[in-house]
Amino acid sequence: MPPRWPREPDRNDPEFRRLDDRMTFAFHVALFSASNSGLWFFKIFQKADWSWAVLVTGVWATILFAHALYVFTIANYSPNTDG
Repeated sequence: MPPRWPREPDRNDPEFRRLDDRMTFAFHVALFSASNSGLWFFKIFQKADWSWAVLVTGVWATILFAHALYVFTIANYSPNTDG
C-alpha cells in the first residue's frame, strides 16, 4: 500500500520534500536492482563477453551512491524562509 500524505502535497513543506526525495531514491534503487540483475542474468546465461557490463554497473552504482549521499546527508530540509 503506498504511503498517504495527510495534507496537500507541497514542495515547500520540509517533511514532504524529505519523503519525496526518499521515495525517489527508493525508486532509483529498485530500477538499478532490476536492470542490473537482468543485465547480469543474460550476460551469464548467454555466456556473453560483455566487458561493458562491469562499466555500466560500476558507473550506475557510483551515481546511486552519490544520490544516497545527497538524500541522507547533504540535503537541507529546513523550512524555507524566503518570503
